[in-house]
This record gives sequence, structure tokens and C-alpha cells, in this order.
Amino acid sequence: MLADKDRIFTNLYGYQPWNLAAARVRGDWDNTKALLDKGRDTIIEEIKASGLRGRGGAGFPTGLKWSFMPKESPTGPGGKPRPSFLVINADESEPGSCKDREIIRHDPHKLIEGALVAGFAMGARAAYIYIRGEYIREGETLFAAVAEAYDAGLIGRNACGSGYDFDVFVHRGAGAYICGEETAMIESLEGKKGQPRLKPPFPAGAGLYGCPTTVNNVESIAVAPTILRRGAGWFTSFGRENNHGTKLFQISGHVNTPCVVEEAMSIPFRELIEKHAGGIRGGWDNLLAVIPGGSSVPLVPGHMCPEMPMDFDGCKEQGSGLGTAAVIVMDKSTDIVRAIARLSYFYKHESCGQCTPCREGTGWMWRVMERLRSGDAALEEIDMLQQVTKQVEGHTICALGDAAAWPIQGLIRHFRPELERRIAEHSGAMQEAAE
Repeated sequence: MLADKDRIFTNLYGYQPWNLAAARVRGDWDNTKALLDKGRDTIIEEIKASGLRGRGGAGFPTGLKWSFMPKESPTGPGGKPRPSFLVINADESEPGSCKDREIIRHDPHKLIEGALVAGFAMGARAAYIYIRGEYIREGETLFAAVAEAYDAGLIGRNACGSGYDFDVFVHRGAGAYICGEETAMIESLEGKKGQPRLKPPFPAGAGLYGCPTTVNNVESIAVAPTILRRGAGWFTSFGRENNHGTKLFQISGHVNTPCVVEEAMSIPFRELIEKHAGGIRGGWDNLLAVIPGGSSVPLVPGHMCPEMPMDFDGCKEQGSGLGTAAVIVMDKSTDIVRAIARLSYFYKHESCGQCTPCREGTGWMWRVMERLRSGDAALEEIDMLQQVTKQVEGHTICALGDAAAWPIQGLIRHFRPELERRIAEHSGAMQEAAE
């Protein structure tokens, strides 16, 4: 179990004020100039050595991502140097995910300091924090915290007395799930419809306003200053190989005490639930299935869960993914087919419609899921649905097509007998009525 002294987010539950004075008492903005004085290359190498992987779901090595940014400013039209930008993804629209809002609500200065450190490391002129439109109070806190940081000279011209100029802008989204995809977020920031861009060019080459850009999740950026202060060796002391560090887990559903908690990576699922979520409602025998990483990853049946290490590789070994570590627990009172059908509706509703497989496929999959829910389908439609998920998966510009396909694939893989039972019951009832 993670010791209190090793926690990065020490005000996760808001027991202390979020403001600058309280943040400084907690250790934020403590001689940030000394961190910047290490130099760009040293900061990036330290983050690489820490093994930090993106906390937004994909798990891409953060230090490596930062190193993709050009060392020298590329020139634009007229031979003028083009600025580089850091975009911070605070959209958090994944069903089940609610960690970034806690950071912004109670510990916003960790994020702002992280933005300065990360922005400096990649030579960015400014950071844009794209916050989900529904996060009204969180947005207000973030605007106020940015103003505090400007007033104290921590960001802006000569940030922290380092001689480096760095601005932070907060941009409200309008509640579109698709804008959580990095290039759709960049399009939205530019004032366009939030639709993913084709890659290449990748954002590190041509991102926001055609300039080099890196897009990172809130948690990935917020942990950076603490890693630099305590050292990469401290961070790698948690978790298994290739899955290092601490992580915010968001536990919801049929547990006794749902919560957001910071814990060491690779903690077994049973230990995570017992220690922080008060156990499964009705006991472990009542566990039906778990979605370990937000609604876009396949579910894992209850009997496969207890010893599953909660990290990127551990979830992958069980045919799922850690994603954002939004753990959705379902007990045996759950109508599992109805739950997945509801997720299918969400992805149908949130598809931007740019790619034909996703635009047509998500609606088609939802309609078949609704028929399977009531049993009003033929047995061969199960295989047909599986086939369609394969035609959607991997054939779209962004990962929304995959996100729509995977929950259904998980359902068919692990709960096919339940689908067949419903079809048999329904056809039996129809036969009886006809007779």
C-alpha cells in the first residue's frame, strides 16, 4: 500500500484550500527555477528514466513524447520562427473517469507548475489547458489559480525568475467526447468543428495553428515537478517493469465506498478494492465483471479479476486495458447486456461522423445490441455483430471506432451464453404466443 509520504496529490480530497499559499505549504512552486536550471535535455532524460507513461489512456512514454518536439524553432512564412505549444487535455469525457477534475478542483497549482516545467522542457511558448465544458466549478478554480500564478510572477514574462517567458491559457470545451482525441482537441482550440485530423503530419510537426505541439493528459503533466524533485529512481520504485510510478484510480459501481485514490501501479485488483473501496457489494462471490480502464476497454469477468495487476501490461494480459484506470465494478444484479448496449448508444451519439465505418457502424452496433438485450434477434446475429466490430476496429482516423467495438467484443467473448439464453427465451415465448 502506498505510504502517505509517497503521495504526489496530497490534497486530492480538498481537506486544505486549493490556493497558492496552501499549495506552497504542500511543496508546490518550491524553487521551480532550480528545476528549470537543469536544462531542457536533463528534464526530458529524467522523465524518460522515471518510466512515466501517459495517464490519459494510451500509456505512451511521456519523456519520449516530449523529445519529439523540435530542438530549434522551425521557420514559418516569411522566415519567422514558429512557436511551439503544449496542449493539456482536461476534457475527461470517458464514462467512469473522474480523476482530472479532482486535480483541477483541489490541486490546480500542481498542474500549472507541471505545465511550466513540461513547456520549458519542450521549448513551448505557451500551454493551452482544454477543460471539459461541464466542469463549471473546476474551470472557475483553474482560472483563479492561473491568475494567482501570474500575479506571483510564476508564469508569464520571466517565469519564476528563470528568464523564460511562458503563458498559460484555459479554454472551455463544449462537452464533446471526440474533443478528447488530441487532434480533434487542436481543431476545437482553433475554433473549428472537433474532428480528428489525418496523421501524418503528427502534432509534434504541425499541431496547433500549424506549429509543433505536444498534447498530454492532466495527470501526466501534474506529476512531472514531483518526479524531478524526488528523482526518477523514487518513481521507478513503484510498480512492475515498464509500469512504474503512482497512479490515480477511480473506482465506481458496485463497491461499498466508491472513490478516487492514488495508489502504486501494479497493485492487485483485490487489494485495491479491499483497501480503498470497502470491498465488493455483497462480497467477492457477487462480482460479475469489471471494466478496468473506462468504458472504452473490454470487460473482464469477475473470476479473472482478483489477482489482476492494475497496470498497463496486467490488464492487457487479461484481454483488456488500463486506460485511464477508471475501474467500473459490476455485481450480479447488473444486466450486463443492457450495460454494454448503453455504452454502444454513447459511442453512437459521440461519433463525429467523419469516418464511414464509425458513423454507420456505431449506430448499427447499437441497434443490434438493443435487439440482443431483449432477445429479439437470431443466433447468427451474434457472429455478424462480432464481424462488424472487426470491420470498425482499426479502420477509423481516431480510436473512437475501437472504443465502440471493444466493449461489445468483450461481451461476446465472455458472456456469449447469456446472449444465446435471451434469444432462446424470446423465441420460446414467441412460439408459445403463436400456438
